[in-house]
Amino acid sequence: MDYSLVTRLFAEVIATALLIIIGNGAVANVELDGTKAGKGNWNLIAMGYGFAVMMPAMIFGGISGNHINPAFTIGLAASGMFPWGEVIPYILAQFTGAILGQLVVYITHKPYYEKTANAGNIFGTFSTTNAANSVQNGFINEFFGSFVLFFGALGITQSPLFTSNPGAAHLALGLLVMALVASLGGPTGPGLNPARDLGPRLLYTVLPIKNKVDPNWKYGFVAAGLAPIIAGIMAVGAYSNLFM
Repeated sequence: MDYSLVTRLFAEVIATALLIIIGNGAVANVELDGTKAGKGNWNLIAMGYGFAVMMPAMIFGGISGNHINPAFTIGLAASGMFPWGEVIPYILAQFTGAILGQLVVYITHKPYYEKTANAGNIFGTFSTTNAANSVQNGFINEFFGSFVLFFGALGITQSPLFTSNPGAAHLALGLLVMALVASLGGPTGPGLNPARDLGPRLLYTVLPIKNKVDPNWKYGFVAAGLAPIIAGIMAVGAYSNLFM
């Protein structure tokens, strides 16, 4: 079935919002004081983000392609697999969804934001940062994590193993994200997605949150924004030239 651009854009908004609600919701449950998941750990966050990608993919993969990531959209367009004329509308939809999803996380966890004194934990429920306070190290980690994500996502969705069962491909995609968060996620968060990081970072900047830290837009633009975009172009280009 062919869906109109408007329908696909609504799907991208909702899908990206679900990504943030489930993914950053898991982070908020672990990092904020007073929640019943406060004794959780990185495994819970990894599982949360795996499901955060898998569930929208299963719901919207057949409608919008479930890009939910500007870097993936740009990478597909650069390789001729997505029309350039739809790139900006898709990206705007993804940023809108990310902001709306983060607003839901903030509203549902507001009492626990007010209880939490650790400013770094609060910021971590919105956006990413580098554990070594290094933009360079953040860029390196976000680039390689994003490359594996996009190369793997294209490989899974285009694999002959899944041609007759796209639902299984979307399940595998969630497991890929879970593995990436568990393996390469420690240094940065990770983001792997400009909308997932920069949309909530914008919301963090304007919300009246106690115990704020500098939102560090330099890090956001370079490591969380630029690195995934470069990785997306290279990863999609590499896979499409090698295997398609």
